Amino acid sequence: MTQPLQLISSGLFSAAIFFLVAAGLQLIFGVQKIINLAAGSFYALGAYFGLTAANWAIGHGLPPPLFVLALIVGGLALGVFGPLFERFLSPIYERDEAFQLLLTFALLLMLEDAMRFIWGGAAQSTGTFYLVYGQAEILGATVPVYNLVVIAASVLVAAGLAFMLARTSFGRILRATADNREMAEALGVNMRLVYMKVFTLGMVLGTLGGALVVPAIAPRSEMGIDILVEAFAVVVIGGLGSMWGALAAAILVGLIRAFSISIFPAAEMLVVYLLVIVVLVLRPQGLFGRENVA
Repeated sequence: MTQPLQLISSGLFSAAIFFLVAAGLQLIFGVQKIINLAAGSFYALGAYFGLTAANWAIGHGLPPPLFVLALIVGGLALGVFGPLFERFLSPIYERDEAFQLLLTFALLLMLEDAMRFIWGGAAQSTGTFYLVYGQAEILGATVPVYNLVVIAASVLVAAGLAFMLARTSFGRILRATADNREMAEALGVNMRLVYMKVFTLGMVLGTLGGALVVPAIAPRSEMGIDILVEAFAVVVIGGLGSMWGALAAAILVGLIRAFSISIFPAAEMLVVYLLVIVVLVLRPQGLFGRENVA
C-alpha cells in the first residue's frame, strides 16, 4: 500500500506541472489558433526566475515556509514580457501551421540561448528546497509535503480557469472568440487586446509550472524541450483546445510515467508515446476533443 501511494503522489506532482504547461498551450490555441512551441522556453524561464527569486528570499532571511511564495512570484513576474512576445508572434495569426511552428520554434531557440548566456549552460543547484517542507504520513506512506503544495496549487489554478471561462465576461469573450472570431470582432471585441491578454495568461501558466518544479528539478536551458514533448502528449491525448482534456490527460500521463519508472524505467516515455499513438488511431480528436477544432 505504501509504494503505490508514493507513486501516486509523484505522478500527481508531475501531472500538476504538465497541466499548467498544457493549459497554457490549450488556451493560446483555443483562442488564437497558434501552435506555440515557445511554451517550452517559457517553462524554463519560469524555473530560472523562480530559482533566482527563491535565492533572493534565502539571502534576505525569508522563513522557509514562504519559499514557495518566492517561486510563484518569480514565475508570475515574467507576465510583464507577455505583451512583448505576443507582438513578436502576431504576424503568424493569419499564416499556416508550418509557419507558426517555424517562428515559435525560432523563439524557443533564441530564448534558450539567452538563458544559457545569462545563467550558464550547467544545471543550477536547488539546494535543499524540496525538503524544506518536510514529509507527511498518509496511510503509512511517506509523501513529500511539497508535492501536496504543488498539487493543491494546480487544482486552484484549474478551478480558477474553469470559473473564469464559465462565469466571467472575459471568459465569455474568450469562448465567443474561439468559436467565431469574425463575429466577435463584428460585435465590438477588441481582438488585439484579447489576444495580448490570452497570450500573457497562457505564458504565465507555463512560467508558473517552471517555477513550481524548481525544488524537484535543477533548472537548465534544455529543460524546455523535455516539457514540450510531454505537454504536447497531454494535449494530443486530452484533445486540442479542451481544458478538461488537458487536466484528465495530465493526470493520466503523470501516473503512467510514475508507475513506468518504478516498474521499467527504460520504458518511461515509450508507454506515453504508445498511448498517444493509440489515441491518434482510435480517436484523432483526443479523448475530450471535438470532431472539428477549427
